[in-house]
Amino acid sequence: MSLESCVDVLVIGAGPAGLMCANALAMAGVDVRIIDQRPTKLTVGQADGIQSRTIEVWQSYGLAERLIHEGNQVHMSAFYGPNERGEVECTKRERLVTPLTACFPFIITLHQGAIESILLDSMSQHGVKVDQPVAPSAIEVSEDIEELASMSSYPVKITLERLDAVGDAIKTESVRAKFVIGGDGAHSWVRRALNITMDGENTDSTWGVIDVKPDTDLPDIRKLTKIQSAHGTCMVIPREDDIVRLYIQLSGGDLIDPSTGRVDKSRMNPEKLFEVARKIFQPFELRTSTGFEWWTLYTVGQRIASSYSVRERVFIAGDACHTHSPKAGQGMNASMNDSHNLAWKLSQVLRGWASPSLLKTYELERRQFAQDLIAFDKEYSALFSGNPRTVENQNGLSRENFFRASKKFGGFITGLDVQYAPSTLVNVKHQGCASNLVIGQRMLPQIFVRAADALPVQIQDMLPADVRFKVLVFTGILTDTQIANVNSLAAQLRKPSSFLQKYAAHGDVSSVFDIITIVAGRKEEASFLDVPLLFRPHWSKGGGHGYETFGIDPAAITFVVVRPDGYVGMVAPSTALDDVDRYFSSFLIPRGL
Repeated sequence: MSLESCVDVLVIGAGPAGLMCANALAMAGVDVRIIDQRPTKLTVGQADGIQSRTIEVWQSYGLAERLIHEGNQVHMSAFYGPNERGEVECTKRERLVTPLTACFPFIITLHQGAIESILLDSMSQHGVKVDQPVAPSAIEVSEDIEELASMSSYPVKITLERLDAVGDAIKTESVRAKFVIGGDGAHSWVRRALNITMDGENTDSTWGVIDVKPDTDLPDIRKLTKIQSAHGTCMVIPREDDIVRLYIQLSGGDLIDPSTGRVDKSRMNPEKLFEVARKIFQPFELRTSTGFEWWTLYTVGQRIASSYSVRERVFIAGDACHTHSPKAGQGMNASMNDSHNLAWKLSQVLRGWASPSLLKTYELERRQFAQDLIAFDKEYSALFSGNPRTVENQNGLSRENFFRASKKFGGFITGLDVQYAPSTLVNVKHQGCASNLVIGQRMLPQIFVRAADALPVQIQDMLPADVRFKVLVFTGILTDTQIANVNSLAAQLRKPSSFLQKYAAHGDVSSVFDIITIVAGRKEEASFLDVPLLFRPHWSKGGGHGYETFGIDPAAITFVVVRPDGYVGMVAPSTALDDVDRYFSSFLIPRGL
């Protein structure tokens, strides 16, 4: 005997990608279930770095405060290379993130188990818990065109096995789902069951990873420190509770099992790893009296899935669709941002707001990102695997190689410069209306002053991940003429044919769109009553040099459309309302008035 059930979204895998997706869907009110084959949650090891942009994403879900409180902040990096005596010395220190471009100009380091606990607690508040230990054993996706097109159908059938069932307990369950998400890691069962290939290659670069509380005289042990020596390369990641993670370059030939082609952990141990690190650190001392919290070995593989979905009903996310080296701290960040991109699109489709065609943009945007990530990773990883330039080896890598790479890839590593290509969701026609806001990139941070009470407000705090599009209306300087223009614009937007009314049920604009009005002017002179009621659900914003920061003309009225994931979808002058309507009509479904 087996159970039978239905669910809107089944998430397979409770790692960072799966938990991020399930939490976002739960917060959006979606009927979601998440399973994992592990009997308990993760407690140590695995990924541990949250980049600046990902902290902003967590902030949009209301989760950044706890993350920052529990984690360790890393603000600076340091570079060490060999001198004429063959000993390593510091050659440069620099900021990791430029403060002017980020709400959070640092990296958070915290072990993956603690990061997952924050998501687990948030999910629990919305009535969702991980069902474990449960594993999928079979999956079928309907090929019926009508069934696939209907959002009331459940075209995916999954068979689940309860791994802890004993005796007469029910061991199998048949689940019907509208959508399935495979966030089940690099060896994804979902990906393999659907015959999605991973394209790419493994490198011959082998690394050891060890978490330890060090006793050392290296002055930069609490910075993100790259050490390049005649004995190899080591990367130092400071962590919570005085722990440090060491990534240690190894000569991998004798660590590979020839029968499998994989690293054989039995050929190494943490003591040997630590001894390699001690040699790299010379002339600095490196000891420990507390033992090793966690360790592992890996070879660098750079692969990407040939497809991210099957019939837009089953999706894969995270390590299930891309693998790369961990040294730029991208794995967990890329995984969670995959889910951040997918969850709001699923939510809008399930609510009946958006056409299922919207889901095609998930693979379009995130697979291109993964391709860019792997291209970057190949170049970046080569820096860590190469030999340093010395008196004897003038062809080796110099510190300038690292400095140039740090400058070239900084925006990509932090996630702040990730850009999605033009599509139905990214319309660049009127880019000139906001010359410093790059359409397809995340909304830039900026402090504005609320006109009603002079409260300073960070614009990103006004862009929560609540599934709604944010329509920012930059009214310009409110002269008598401009006030008349703004009132005229509000009248147009109240018409049933306007995009605000067409896609909102029963005239409730705020259910689908959040309007944020930003006025140019001094806070001492601003009155939020100067703008029509339609434009002031938040008592209007003003000042803060935002017009200058974004490159917006204060003499014009300008729309900035921010997607539910915080990325700029389009900008347009108020005279181009038809273009704004065409943007939304390409994926939203008109709703009954």
